[in-house]
Amino acid sequence: VQLQASGGGLVQAGGSLRLSCAASGRTSSIADMGWFRQPPGKEREFVAAINWSGVSTYYADSVKGRFTISRDNAKNTMYLQMNSLKPEDTAVYSCAARRSVVGRYESWGQGTQLTVSS
Repeated sequence: VQLQASGGGLVQAGGSLRLSCAASGRTSSIADMGWFRQPPGKEREFVAAINWSGVSTYYADSVKGRFTISRDNAKNTMYLQMNSLKPEDTAVYSCAARRSVVGRYESWGQGTQLTVSS
């Protein structure tokens, strides 16, 4: 599975942005996809995840109520709608996929930079 993330940019605090992650290859093997981020000088952290049927979603406490993860199976694409952005959301955002709803993520896309100015 190959993943291509896009949609990052520079946004003012309080603004919104949507990230996209397009999957290609053996997409039928995907059970779960997620978004992760790595703030400057920090470790990578979990942001949100969604199973491929879209029934189940999971969020980090720091983004609950502000971010929404979704997917469009017809387009093999996952999205992350980010609202009420804060400067602390500044990070490189990456998408990932795995063949099981547990265990490590096996496929990773390149990161896309989000910068939120105050």
